Amino acid sequence: MDGRIIPLIMCGGAGTRLWPASREVHPKQFLSLFGARSTFQETLLRVSDAGLFDRPIIITNEAYRFMVLEQLADIGMEADVLLEPMRRDSGPAIAAGAAFAQSRDSEAIVLALAADHLVRDTKAFVAACREGVAAARAGRIVTFGVKPERPATEYGYINPGEVVSGEVRAVAKFVEKPDLETAANYIEAGYLWNSGNFMFRAATLLDEYANVDAESVAEVTASVTNAVRDLGFLKLDPKAFAAAKAISIDYAVMEKTAHAAVVPVACGWSDIGSWRQVWELSDKDGEGNAARGRAVFEDSRNCNVATDHALVALEGVDDIVVVATQDAVLVSRQKDANGLKRLVAKLKTSAPEVTESHIRVHRPWGSYQSVDNGDRHQVKRIIVKPGGRLSLQKHHHRSEHWIVVRGAAQVTVNELVKTVHENESIYIPIGAVHRLENPGKIQLELIEVQTGSYLGEDDIIRIEDDYKRT
Repeated sequence: MDGRIIPLIMCGGAGTRLWPASREVHPKQFLSLFGARSTFQETLLRVSDAGLFDRPIIITNEAYRFMVLEQLADIGMEADVLLEPMRRDSGPAIAAGAAFAQSRDSEAIVLALAADHLVRDTKAFVAACREGVAAARAGRIVTFGVKPERPATEYGYINPGEVVSGEVRAVAKFVEKPDLETAANYIEAGYLWNSGNFMFRAATLLDEYANVDAESVAEVTASVTNAVRDLGFLKLDPKAFAAAKAISIDYAVMEKTAHAAVVPVACGWSDIGSWRQVWELSDKDGEGNAARGRAVFEDSRNCNVATDHALVALEGVDDIVVVATQDAVLVSRQKDANGLKRLVAKLKTSAPEVTESHIRVHRPWGSYQSVDNGDRHQVKRIIVKPGGRLSLQKHHHRSEHWIVVRGAAQVTVNELVKTVHENESIYIPIGAVHRLENPGKIQLELIEVQTGSYLGEDDIIRIEDDYKRT
């Protein structure tokens, strides 16, 4: 035991409140919304002071595991990564993280943070952690109450009670999201926004949870005890984890415990829950317009544009959101965040593919993107990271032609192993056992032309795979 705080980063959510940029397989915590880094990376860097914080624990799911590793490597950090077999909401996820932290340190103090929140003042946030840690060691479950900047209706609120120590107050009451008039009254009465981030002794959290639902805590603890290490991840036992009741940590513990406390903090916090909030947090021109990507505004005010490909031009409109990806365009009013939720619900029925994945598909070895499709052909742009390689595989219904655009490819076709350089190509016949890898120091980029009677991704027969997908 060294007394440092163990960060527990909650990274399994698949929010669609920032659709179409955020999708099921590439959600908002991995997006770069306010600069070069994602909110997941910024959250990790916020707790990187080795004098105060120990090695982080990340809890996520199978679909995101390689994105987690890639984004960790990009910022030069390491972590213990726990994989949920299925989503059971924040209660079981935090309990699993607490049980694992306790296995590392029986007296562990855990700081549970959402991976998709923004904090603009890291010093103020760290100071709040230092302020709350004594109360956490003394058996309090400490939440971070953000001093309101406006009467927000999208957040729950906390009514602080008597002083516990220093700035730490007991929680007199949690209240649900209010209407505008009630929110204004809450602010006048000194209420705080509920940020949904917590600090606690692992033992305290598990004990308080068990007081309410001992069976779920026992199952989650068993899922950690019986977890299996695989490719550097810790895979929680699926049978035990599935037996835990799906419930949020607020309902499971925070609204029932007598040990809840709150640290007031002003740190520029946001949960980035809508495109309007992205606009509020972004740099703007003199007419209040914000842009990420190429955008031109004429006689337009208070608009928000995010585009990763096409130029977006707005004329004669106010208070509009335009988000353009390569396969979908959103045009929405700034003020109606609930409207987007209803829209995405409709899309899940009428066009589910645009809510689930992007045209650019991430893989542990890199990514691919469909460029053109026809009845019997498909063209893809493939990126392979240095040292990455695809599975040894074959196809029943298609042949492939690879043209190297950048870097060098080592290609296996049956018994042939050949290096293919820039502006060179190689042909993969139907049924040939083949593999593509990048032996170089820079990214390998190539164009793949597929031809055949069936071009679906399920016509991949994996024979060997570094990532155990056979």
